[in-house]
Amino acid sequence: MAFRMLTAAATVLVMATASASDGPVVLAGGTLVDGYGGPPLYDSVVVIEGERITAVGTVGGITVPEDAELVSTEGMTVLPGLWDMQVRLARLGHGDEPRWAETYLPIAERVVMPLAANQLLSEGVTSARVLDAPLQAAVSVRDRIRDNRIPGPTLFVTGPQLGKLPDHREALQQWQVEGEADARSRVAQLAAAGADYVLLAETNLWKDGELQAAVNEARVRNLAVFSLADRAESIERSLGAGVDGFLGLDQSVEPALPEALLEAIRERATDASRRPLSWSPAISALLNYEDLRRNPEPLDDPRAVEGLPPLIAADVLTSLRPLDRLGWYELPASRAPNLCTRLWQLGGAGVDLVLGSDSGAPAHLHSRAAWQEIDYWVRRCGLDAAQAIRAATHDAATAMRVEHESGTVTPGKYADIIAVRGDVLRNPALLQAVDIVFRRGHRYR
Repeated sequence: MAFRMLTAAATVLVMATASASDGPVVLAGGTLVDGYGGPPLYDSVVVIEGERITAVGTVGGITVPEDAELVSTEGMTVLPGLWDMQVRLARLGHGDEPRWAETYLPIAERVVMPLAANQLLSEGVTSARVLDAPLQAAVSVRDRIRDNRIPGPTLFVTGPQLGKLPDHREALQQWQVEGEADARSRVAQLAAAGADYVLLAETNLWKDGELQAAVNEARVRNLAVFSLADRAESIERSLGAGVDGFLGLDQSVEPALPEALLEAIRERATDASRRPLSWSPAISALLNYEDLRRNPEPLDDPRAVEGLPPLIAADVLTSLRPLDRLGWYELPASRAPNLCTRLWQLGGAGVDLVLGSDSGAPAHLHSRAAWQEIDYWVRRCGLDAAQAIRAATHDAATAMRVEHESGTVTPGKYADIIAVRGDVLRNPALLQAVDIVFRRGHRYR
């Protein structure tokens, strides 16, 4: 597969999506779901000037600039751009990990990550928290997006996660921590390189002093600290060290989280003296995998690989057949029935559930992942659609400490706005076909 050919194809596909208006833009007529979780606003009007929202109201209720470009949202739901708080940007859902590491990681920065970013933005994801990506590449792609050189969501990156075991999987970016001084040094390295947050792994294996050293150094560097929730002991240890939140759910096949662990989570989540404890459970990756094992037809939908060069699209789809050969998911049939129980337990414990899909994991394509996470929360687990949307907007922005700039359709905030034909509160699956996408005032769809 020729590197030059892939790079050229990616450039054409990525750079062809952005457009900007010279003056104000007005979105008028749709039903606004503002991200706070309150009642919708009918016949809404949203005024955008430059990168920001300058006014929100109803038709006839606010003054519209005379020189504004009018965009009709009649018959649509208007809402904040979605956040995906668990994105594997250096991967495109490919199922063959060794082949992916050998063929695609060398071109992650120039080809793969821009393609993934473009797919996410086209599907209405205007902000994303990235994990499992090379540090230099992640920072470079983040900065190019912020400078409007390539389209994509506003990215928050960490680079390598910090863990205790040697990294035997080439596609996983992890730095091994040995001792308290090394923990501090690793966090300082991430901060100096431009990371936005710190991600801890295998915290059940860390010594107490190491964990606290990493968290304290992150505090000094003004970086949020999150932990992978891979085991009950990892969750308990991370809570004790004072992390800001968790990614994923534990790998146990037990029907529910232990009550003692829930009490520790509840105590931290309800501590009013600290920032909210966030959690991106990312249930859709495993549930999507189980659904595709029963019916792989969605992979034949051309929209599944829309935005990818034909050679890469064909390689990704070929790597996923048959799905039973994928070794990424542990005990999927046993774990799947317990995910909704854990979701409800965490919500009941006072945790700020935030939307994270684990998009980019095998068979979990960036073009389908975010809306699926919302849909599974609502359709499979029975959560309220407004709560799921708040988790994908306001609460996600709060978890990344940018709620003053993003996460709701509010005057003064960035104009990260999407619109979808139909009533999303009645049918969240409509989000799989987003009609309008604005990120920071630039229209991409």
